[in-house]
Amino acid sequence: MDLVYNLIVALHLLGMAAVVGGWIAVRSGRTVIAPIVWGARAQIVTGLALVGVASAINDPEHTVNHTKIAVKLVIALVVVAAAEMGAARGRKGKDTGSLLDVAGGAAVVNVLVAAVW
Repeated sequence: MDLVYNLIVALHLLGMAAVVGGWIAVRSGRTVIAPIVWGARAQIVTGLALVGVASAINDPEHTVNHTKIAVKLVIALVVVAAAEMGAARGRKGKDTGSLLDVAGGAAVVNVLVAAVW
């Protein structure tokens, strides 16, 4: 079970890298790109999977702080919403700069919540 948990953690981190790395990479272009959207989606799916697996494992190393998870889920939903709306606006040829910054900034906030809390 630890192997499954660690693989999901790795996928979760790759999703975060796609969102934050994509945000940093396209700051000058001001366009929400596909890796940001897919990374945000991956964050939601793998985050929920992590909570499920951690809840199923019965040892003190894998405890679940439900308040922290709720805060992270709300922030992750903001990231996904901003990425999805930015991608849709980009396909229509509209400016996506503010939505790009919301998605990237909220992703960084989510990383800080995970690391500092």
